[in-house]
Amino acid sequence: MAGTSKRNWLRAKGSPSESRVSFLELFFDLVFVFSISQLSHALAAHYTPLGALEAGLMTFAVWWVWIFTTWVTNWLDPDKMAVRGMLVVLMLLGLVLSASIPEAFGDKGLLFAGSYVLMQVGRSLFACYAVKSDALKYRNFVRISSWLIFSGVFWIAGGVLEHEARLIAWLIGLAIEYAAPASGFAVPGLGKSTAADWDVSGAHMAERCALFVIICLGEAVLVSGRTFSEMPFSPLTAVVFGTGFAGTVAMWWLYFRFGHERAAHRIEHDETPGSLARLAFTYAHIPILAGIIVHAVAVEFMFSHPHETGNLGVMASVLGGSGLFLAGNLWFKGATSGRMPLSHLAGLVLLILLAFIAPFIEVYLAGILAMLVLIIVAAWEYKSLAGQTVGHTVH
Repeated sequence: MAGTSKRNWLRAKGSPSESRVSFLELFFDLVFVFSISQLSHALAAHYTPLGALEAGLMTFAVWWVWIFTTWVTNWLDPDKMAVRGMLVVLMLLGLVLSASIPEAFGDKGLLFAGSYVLMQVGRSLFACYAVKSDALKYRNFVRISSWLIFSGVFWIAGGVLEHEARLIAWLIGLAIEYAAPASGFAVPGLGKSTAADWDVSGAHMAERCALFVIICLGEAVLVSGRTFSEMPFSPLTAVVFGTGFAGTVAMWWLYFRFGHERAAHRIEHDETPGSLARLAFTYAHIPILAGIIVHAVAVEFMFSHPHETGNLGVMASVLGGSGLFLAGNLWFKGATSGRMPLSHLAGLVLLILLAFIAPFIEVYLAGILAMLVLIIVAAWEYKSLAGQTVGHTVH
Protein backbone atom coordinates (compact mmCIF):
# COMPACT_ATOMS: atom_id res chain seq x y z
CA MET A 1 0.00 0.00 0.00
CA ALA A 2 2.83 2.35 0.76
CA GLY A 3 4.26 1.95 -2.74
CA THR A 4 0.88 2.66 -4.27
CA SER A 5 0.37 5.85 -2.30
CA LYS A 6 3.79 7.15 -3.27
CA ARG A 7 2.84 6.89 -6.92
CA ASN A 8 -0.61 8.43 -6.63
CA TRP A 9 -0.08 10.97 -9.39
CA LEU A 10 -3.67 11.09 -10.68
CA ARG A 11 -5.85 14.17 -10.41
CA ALA A 12 -8.24 13.89 -7.48
CA LYS A 13 -11.74 13.05 -8.75
CA GLY A 14 -14.38 15.62 -7.92
CA SER A 15 -11.85 18.17 -6.68
CA PRO A 16 -11.43 21.68 -8.15
CA SER A 17 -8.00 20.64 -9.42
CA GLU A 18 -9.50 17.92 -11.63
CA SER A 19 -10.51 20.38 -14.34
CA ARG A 20 -8.12 23.23 -13.51
CA VAL A 21 -5.44 24.06 -16.04
CA SER A 22 -2.17 24.47 -14.14
CA PHE A 23 0.41 27.20 -14.68
CA LEU A 24 2.91 24.54 -15.73
CA GLU A 25 0.58 23.42 -18.53
CA LEU A 26 0.42 27.05 -19.71
CA PHE A 27 4.21 27.23 -19.47
CA PHE A 28 4.44 24.03 -21.51
CA ASP A 29 2.30 25.65 -24.22
CA LEU A 30 4.92 28.37 -24.75
CA VAL A 31 7.02 25.87 -26.68
CA PHE A 32 4.17 25.51 -29.12
CA VAL A 33 4.03 29.25 -29.72
CA PHE A 34 7.46 28.71 -31.23
CA SER A 35 6.23 25.63 -33.13
CA ILE A 36 3.33 27.48 -34.76
CA SER A 37 5.64 30.35 -35.70
CA GLN A 38 8.10 27.92 -37.27
CA LEU A 39 5.35 26.14 -39.19
CA SER A 40 3.89 29.31 -40.68
CA HIS A 41 7.35 30.54 -41.69
CA ALA A 42 8.25 27.16 -43.19
CA LEU A 43 5.09 27.15 -45.29
CA ALA A 44 5.59 30.74 -46.45
CA ALA A 45 9.25 30.09 -47.34
CA HIS A 46 8.55 26.86 -49.26
CA TYR A 47 5.16 27.61 -50.75
CA THR A 48 4.95 24.83 -53.31
CA PRO A 49 2.73 21.72 -53.43
CA LEU A 50 5.59 19.70 -51.92
CA GLY A 51 6.32 22.41 -49.36
CA ALA A 52 2.64 22.50 -48.38
CA LEU A 53 2.60 18.72 -47.96
CA GLU A 54 5.71 18.84 -45.77
CA ALA A 55 4.34 21.72 -43.67
CA GLY A 56 1.03 19.88 -43.35
CA LEU A 57 2.77 16.74 -42.13
CA MET A 58 4.70 18.69 -39.50
CA THR A 59 1.53 20.51 -38.43
CA PHE A 60 -0.20 17.17 -37.90
CA ALA A 61 2.81 15.94 -35.91
CA VAL A 62 2.99 19.05 -33.70
CA TRP A 63 -0.73 18.89 -32.99
CA TRP A 64 -0.55 15.17 -32.23
CA VAL A 65 2.24 15.48 -29.69
CA TRP A 66 0.42 18.37 -28.01
CA ILE A 67 -3.02 16.73 -27.88
CA PHE A 68 -1.60 13.43 -26.61
CA THR A 69 0.13 15.35 -23.82
CA THR A 70 -3.17 17.08 -23.05
CA TRP A 71 -4.91 13.71 -22.71
CA VAL A 72 -2.20 12.53 -20.31
CA THR A 73 -2.36 15.64 -18.14
CA ASN A 74 -6.13 15.25 -18.09
CA TRP A 75 -5.48 12.30 -15.75
CA LEU A 76 -2.09 13.06 -14.21
CA ASP A 77 -1.76 15.92 -11.75
CA PRO A 78 0.84 18.53 -12.84
CA ASP A 79 1.17 19.57 -9.18
CA LYS A 80 2.93 16.26 -8.47
CA MET A 81 6.71 16.64 -8.72
CA ALA A 82 7.22 13.63 -11.01
CA VAL A 83 4.57 14.87 -13.45
CA ARG A 84 6.15 18.31 -13.41
CA GLY A 85 9.47 16.73 -14.27
CA MET A 86 7.90 14.90 -17.20
CA LEU A 87 6.40 18.13 -18.57
CA VAL A 88 9.69 20.01 -18.25
CA VAL A 89 11.51 17.24 -20.16
CA LEU A 90 8.79 17.34 -22.82
CA MET A 91 9.24 21.12 -23.06
CA LEU A 92 12.95 20.67 -23.74
CA LEU A 93 12.30 18.03 -26.39
CA GLY A 94 9.51 20.19 -27.85
CA LEU A 95 11.93 23.09 -28.16
CA VAL A 96 14.33 20.84 -30.09
CA LEU A 97 11.44 19.65 -32.25
CA SER A 98 10.36 23.22 -33.01
CA ALA A 99 13.90 24.41 -33.74
CA SER A 100 14.38 21.62 -36.27
CA ILE A 101 11.20 22.35 -38.24
CA PRO A 102 12.79 24.59 -40.92
CA GLU A 103 15.35 21.87 -41.79
CA ALA A 104 13.23 18.82 -40.93
CA PHE A 105 13.37 17.71 -44.57
CA GLY A 106 17.03 18.68 -44.78
CA ASP A 107 19.94 18.16 -42.40
CA LYS A 108 17.85 18.02 -39.20
CA GLY A 109 15.49 15.19 -40.16
CA LEU A 110 16.80 12.79 -37.54
CA LEU A 111 16.73 15.53 -34.90
CA PHE A 112 13.06 16.24 -35.69
CA ALA A 113 12.09 12.56 -35.75
CA GLY A 114 14.13 11.65 -32.68
CA SER A 115 12.69 14.41 -30.51
CA TYR A 116 9.18 13.60 -31.73
CA VAL A 117 9.49 9.88 -30.94
CA LEU A 118 11.09 10.56 -27.56
CA MET A 119 8.18 12.85 -26.67
CA GLN A 120 5.50 10.43 -27.81
CA VAL A 121 6.95 7.17 -26.52
CA GLY A 122 8.61 8.62 -23.42
CA ARG A 123 5.44 10.36 -22.23
CA SER A 124 3.34 7.26 -22.86
CA LEU A 125 5.72 4.93 -21.00
CA PHE A 126 5.82 7.41 -18.11
CA ALA A 127 2.01 7.33 -18.03
CA CYS A 128 2.10 3.51 -17.93
CA TYR A 129 4.25 3.69 -14.82
CA ALA A 130 2.23 6.51 -13.27
CA VAL A 131 -1.15 4.73 -13.56
CA LYS A 132 0.02 1.20 -12.83
CA SER A 133 -2.29 0.98 -9.82
CA ASP A 134 -5.31 1.56 -12.10
CA ALA A 135 -5.61 -1.59 -14.23
CA LEU A 136 -7.94 -0.04 -16.82
CA LYS A 137 -5.78 3.04 -17.46
CA TYR A 138 -2.63 0.93 -17.37
CA ARG A 139 -3.88 -1.35 -20.15
CA ASN A 140 -4.92 1.67 -22.19
CA PHE A 141 -1.47 3.23 -21.98
CA VAL A 142 0.25 -0.06 -22.76
CA ARG A 143 -1.83 -0.22 -25.95
CA ILE A 144 -1.02 3.41 -26.76
CA SER A 145 2.69 2.81 -26.14
CA SER A 146 2.63 -0.19 -28.47
CA TRP A 147 1.18 1.88 -31.32
CA LEU A 148 3.61 4.76 -30.74
CA ILE A 149 6.63 2.45 -30.65
CA PHE A 150 5.46 0.87 -33.92
CA SER A 151 4.99 4.24 -35.60
CA GLY A 152 8.28 5.45 -34.12
CA VAL A 153 10.15 2.92 -36.26
CA PHE A 154 8.94 4.76 -39.37
CA TRP A 155 9.73 8.18 -37.91
CA ILE A 156 13.32 7.21 -37.07
CA ALA A 157 13.75 5.42 -40.41
CA GLY A 158 12.52 8.56 -42.16
CA GLY A 159 15.04 10.66 -40.25
CA VAL A 160 17.83 8.50 -41.66
CA LEU A 161 16.43 8.40 -45.20
CA GLU A 162 16.40 11.37 -47.56
CA HIS A 163 14.10 13.23 -49.93
CA GLU A 164 10.93 11.36 -51.04
CA ALA A 165 11.79 8.30 -48.94
CA ARG A 166 11.77 10.42 -45.78
CA LEU A 167 8.42 11.93 -46.66
CA ILE A 168 6.88 8.52 -47.37
CA ALA A 169 8.21 6.99 -44.14
CA TRP A 170 6.91 9.90 -42.07
CA LEU A 171 3.53 9.81 -43.77
CA ILE A 172 3.25 6.11 -42.87
CA GLY A 173 4.23 6.83 -39.26
CA LEU A 174 1.72 9.66 -39.04
CA ALA A 175 -1.04 7.54 -40.60
CA ILE A 176 -0.43 4.80 -38.02
CA GLU A 177 -0.74 7.28 -35.16
CA TYR A 178 -3.86 8.96 -36.51
CA ALA A 179 -5.55 5.60 -37.11
CA ALA A 180 -4.77 4.44 -33.57
CA PRO A 181 -7.51 6.28 -31.59
CA ALA A 182 -10.15 5.44 -34.22
CA SER A 183 -9.24 1.76 -33.84
CA GLY A 184 -9.39 1.91 -30.06
CA PHE A 185 -5.62 1.31 -29.94
CA ALA A 186 -6.35 -2.34 -30.67
CA VAL A 187 -3.39 -4.63 -29.89
CA PRO A 188 -3.41 -8.43 -30.33
CA GLY A 189 -3.65 -10.04 -26.92
CA LEU A 190 -4.50 -6.76 -25.19
CA GLY A 191 -7.85 -6.02 -26.87
CA LYS A 192 -8.92 -2.46 -27.55
CA SER A 193 -10.19 0.53 -25.65
CA THR A 194 -13.82 1.62 -25.67
CA ALA A 195 -15.23 5.11 -25.35
CA ALA A 196 -16.38 4.30 -21.82
CA ASP A 197 -12.77 3.67 -20.80
CA TRP A 198 -11.78 7.29 -21.34
CA ASP A 199 -13.20 9.09 -18.30
CA VAL A 200 -11.82 12.51 -19.15
CA SER A 201 -12.52 15.83 -17.48
CA GLY A 202 -14.45 17.59 -20.21
CA ALA A 203 -13.88 21.07 -18.78
CA HIS A 204 -10.12 20.54 -18.70
CA MET A 205 -10.03 19.20 -22.27
CA ALA A 206 -12.15 22.07 -23.60
CA GLU A 207 -10.05 24.72 -21.88
CA ARG A 208 -6.75 23.20 -23.01
CA CYS A 209 -7.85 23.15 -26.67
CA ALA A 210 -9.21 26.68 -26.39
CA LEU A 211 -5.84 27.85 -25.10
CA PHE A 212 -4.10 26.20 -28.04
CA VAL A 213 -6.42 28.01 -30.45
CA ILE A 214 -5.48 31.26 -28.67
CA ILE A 215 -1.81 30.44 -29.28
CA CYS A 216 -2.47 29.98 -32.99
CA LEU A 217 -4.53 33.17 -33.25
CA GLY A 218 -1.80 35.01 -31.35
CA GLU A 219 0.74 33.89 -33.93
CA ALA A 220 -1.49 35.23 -36.72
CA VAL A 221 -1.64 38.61 -34.94
CA LEU A 222 2.14 38.61 -34.45
CA VAL A 223 2.78 37.84 -38.13
CA SER A 224 0.54 40.70 -39.18
CA GLY A 225 2.05 43.16 -36.71
CA ARG A 226 5.66 42.18 -37.40
CA THR A 227 5.27 42.41 -41.18
CA PHE A 228 3.43 45.73 -40.92
CA SER A 229 6.21 47.19 -38.73
CA GLU A 230 8.90 46.19 -41.25
CA MET A 231 7.21 47.77 -44.28
CA PRO A 232 7.01 51.43 -45.31
CA PHE A 233 3.66 52.88 -44.32
CA SER A 234 1.10 53.40 -47.07
CA PRO A 235 -2.70 53.34 -47.32
CA LEU A 236 -2.46 49.89 -48.89
CA THR A 237 -0.34 48.38 -46.12
CA ALA A 238 -2.75 49.88 -43.59
CA VAL A 239 -5.67 48.22 -45.41
CA VAL A 240 -3.88 44.86 -45.49
CA PHE A 241 -2.98 45.16 -41.81
CA GLY A 242 -6.60 45.95 -40.91
CA THR A 243 -7.85 43.11 -43.09
CA GLY A 244 -5.56 40.57 -41.47
CA PHE A 245 -6.45 41.75 -37.98
CA ALA A 246 -10.20 41.78 -38.68
CA GLY A 247 -9.99 38.26 -40.12
CA THR A 248 -8.19 37.00 -37.00
CA VAL A 249 -10.75 38.65 -34.72
CA ALA A 250 -13.57 37.06 -36.73
CA MET A 251 -11.92 33.67 -36.26
CA TRP A 252 -11.68 34.28 -32.52
CA TRP A 253 -15.35 35.23 -32.39
CA LEU A 254 -16.48 32.20 -34.41
CA TYR A 255 -14.64 29.78 -32.16
CA PHE A 256 -15.19 31.32 -28.74
CA ARG A 257 -18.56 33.11 -28.86
CA PHE A 258 -20.62 29.92 -29.21
CA GLY A 259 -18.42 27.00 -30.23
CA HIS A 260 -16.15 26.64 -27.22
CA GLU A 261 -18.81 27.55 -24.67
CA ARG A 262 -21.30 25.00 -25.98
CA ALA A 263 -18.66 22.33 -26.43
CA ALA A 264 -17.46 22.70 -22.83
CA HIS A 265 -21.06 22.42 -21.59
CA ARG A 266 -21.83 19.42 -23.79
CA ILE A 267 -18.75 17.38 -22.90
CA GLU A 268 -19.26 17.99 -19.18
CA HIS A 269 -22.76 16.48 -19.41
CA ASP A 270 -22.07 13.71 -21.94
CA GLU A 271 -22.38 10.07 -20.88
CA THR A 272 -19.24 9.13 -22.84
CA PRO A 273 -17.03 12.24 -22.72
CA GLY A 274 -14.06 10.28 -24.04
CA SER A 275 -15.78 9.59 -27.35
CA LEU A 276 -16.81 13.22 -27.76
CA ALA A 277 -13.33 14.43 -26.78
CA ARG A 278 -11.76 12.18 -29.40
CA LEU A 279 -14.04 13.44 -32.18
CA ALA A 280 -14.53 17.10 -31.30
CA PHE A 281 -11.17 17.95 -29.77
CA THR A 282 -8.61 15.40 -30.97
CA TYR A 283 -9.66 15.34 -34.64
CA ALA A 284 -11.97 18.28 -35.41
CA HIS A 285 -9.46 20.86 -34.18
CA ILE A 286 -6.93 19.89 -36.85
CA PRO A 287 -8.54 21.94 -39.69
CA ILE A 288 -9.10 24.79 -37.22
CA LEU A 289 -5.38 24.84 -36.43
CA ALA A 290 -4.43 24.46 -40.11
CA GLY A 291 -6.81 27.24 -41.12
CA ILE A 292 -5.23 29.73 -38.72
CA ILE A 293 -1.71 28.86 -39.87
CA VAL A 294 -2.67 29.22 -43.55
CA HIS A 295 -4.43 32.50 -42.72
CA ALA A 296 -1.19 33.81 -41.19
CA VAL A 297 0.69 32.83 -44.35
CA ALA A 298 -1.99 34.51 -46.49
CA VAL A 299 -1.54 37.77 -44.59
CA GLU A 300 2.19 37.65 -45.38
CA PHE A 301 1.37 37.19 -49.07
CA MET A 302 -1.12 40.05 -48.95
CA PHE A 303 1.65 42.33 -47.68
CA SER A 304 4.28 41.12 -50.14
CA HIS A 305 2.12 40.63 -53.29
CA PRO A 306 -0.96 42.85 -52.82
CA HIS A 307 -1.53 43.62 -56.50
CA GLU A 308 -0.72 40.20 -57.94
CA THR A 309 -3.41 38.42 -59.96
CA GLY A 310 -3.65 34.96 -61.43
CA ASN A 311 -1.45 33.26 -58.83
CA LEU A 312 -3.64 30.31 -57.88
CA GLY A 313 -1.30 29.19 -55.11
CA VAL A 314 -1.45 32.50 -53.29
CA MET A 315 -5.20 32.70 -53.79
CA ALA A 316 -5.51 29.18 -52.37
CA SER A 317 -3.90 30.40 -49.14
CA VAL A 318 -6.08 33.53 -48.97
CA LEU A 319 -9.34 31.63 -49.40
CA GLY A 320 -8.13 28.31 -48.03
CA GLY A 321 -7.24 29.64 -44.60
CA SER A 322 -10.79 30.87 -44.04
CA GLY A 323 -12.22 27.72 -45.65
CA LEU A 324 -10.23 25.32 -43.47
CA PHE A 325 -11.15 27.29 -40.35
CA LEU A 326 -14.86 27.26 -41.21
CA ALA A 327 -14.76 23.55 -42.09
CA GLY A 328 -13.10 22.76 -38.76
CA ASN A 329 -15.66 24.78 -36.84
CA LEU A 330 -18.44 23.11 -38.83
CA TRP A 331 -17.13 19.70 -37.74
CA PHE A 332 -16.45 20.83 -34.17
CA LYS A 333 -19.83 22.49 -33.64
CA GLY A 334 -21.70 19.70 -35.41
CA ALA A 335 -20.07 17.12 -33.13
CA THR A 336 -20.87 19.06 -29.97
CA SER A 337 -24.34 20.38 -30.81
CA GLY A 338 -25.81 17.61 -32.94
CA ARG A 339 -26.47 19.91 -35.90
CA MET A 340 -24.29 21.47 -38.57
CA PRO A 341 -24.48 25.29 -38.38
CA LEU A 342 -26.13 26.57 -41.57
CA SER A 343 -24.14 29.80 -41.33
CA HIS A 344 -20.87 27.91 -41.70
CA LEU A 345 -22.14 25.87 -44.63
CA ALA A 346 -23.19 29.10 -46.34
CA GLY A 347 -19.77 30.59 -45.65
CA LEU A 348 -18.04 27.64 -47.30
CA VAL A 349 -20.31 28.02 -50.34
CA LEU A 350 -19.42 31.72 -50.57
CA LEU A 351 -15.70 30.90 -50.46
CA ILE A 352 -16.16 28.33 -53.23
CA LEU A 353 -17.92 30.94 -55.35
CA LEU A 354 -15.11 33.40 -54.64
CA ALA A 355 -12.64 30.82 -55.95
CA PHE A 356 -14.14 31.24 -59.44
CA ILE A 357 -13.38 34.97 -59.52
CA ALA A 358 -10.15 34.84 -57.50
CA PRO A 359 -7.85 34.48 -60.56
CA PHE A 360 -9.16 37.81 -61.89
CA ILE A 361 -8.85 39.99 -58.78
CA GLU A 362 -5.87 41.28 -56.83
CA VAL A 363 -4.61 39.41 -53.78
CA TYR A 364 -5.50 42.09 -51.25
CA LEU A 365 -9.07 42.29 -52.61
CA ALA A 366 -9.43 38.53 -52.26
CA GLY A 367 -8.23 38.89 -48.67
CA ILE A 368 -10.86 41.53 -47.97
CA LEU A 369 -13.59 39.33 -49.45
CA ALA A 370 -12.47 36.29 -47.44
CA MET A 371 -12.48 38.41 -44.29
CA LEU A 372 -15.98 39.66 -45.08
CA VAL A 373 -17.18 36.06 -45.45
CA LEU A 374 -15.95 35.29 -41.92
CA ILE A 375 -17.71 38.39 -40.58
CA ILE A 376 -20.95 37.48 -42.38
CA VAL A 377 -20.84 33.95 -40.92
CA ALA A 378 -20.15 35.32 -37.43
CA ALA A 379 -23.01 37.83 -37.69
CA TRP A 380 -25.39 35.17 -39.04
CA GLU A 381 -24.53 32.76 -36.22
CA TYR A 382 -24.87 35.50 -33.60
CA LYS A 383 -28.27 36.54 -34.92
CA SER A 384 -29.54 32.96 -34.95
CA LEU A 385 -28.17 32.00 -31.53
CA ALA A 386 -28.28 35.22 -29.51
CA GLY A 387 -30.52 34.83 -26.51
CA GLN A 388 -30.44 31.04 -26.47
CA THR A 389 -29.11 29.19 -23.45
CA VAL A 390 -25.88 27.25 -23.66
CA GLY A 391 -27.67 23.95 -23.35
CA HIS A 392 -29.67 24.42 -26.54
CA THR A 393 -28.37 22.73 -29.68
CA VAL A 394 -30.23 24.67 -32.35
CA HIS A 395 -28.06 26.35 -34.99
